[in-house]
Amino acid sequence: MAEETIFIQNATSDTPIQQIQQLLKGKDGIERVLIDTDDGEMKIEFDEKKISLKSIYSLLKENNFYIQR
Repeated sequence: MAEETIFIQNATSDTPIQQIQQLLKGKDGIERVLIDTDDGEMKIEFDEKKISLKSIYSLLKENNFYIQR
């Protein structure tokens, strides 16, 4: 099980946060998604044998969520 912290620029209100949670929780290998509304910090727990971090990043980008680096 892997854990990653990602900051998502446009995840600071209820609607985008709910969209992200629905998007990710439906994917095989995603165990837990927690998002802080103050700064868009997302903590995600996932099984790297089922889904890669690169795939998670791609999925977010494809759905117009912008990752801060």
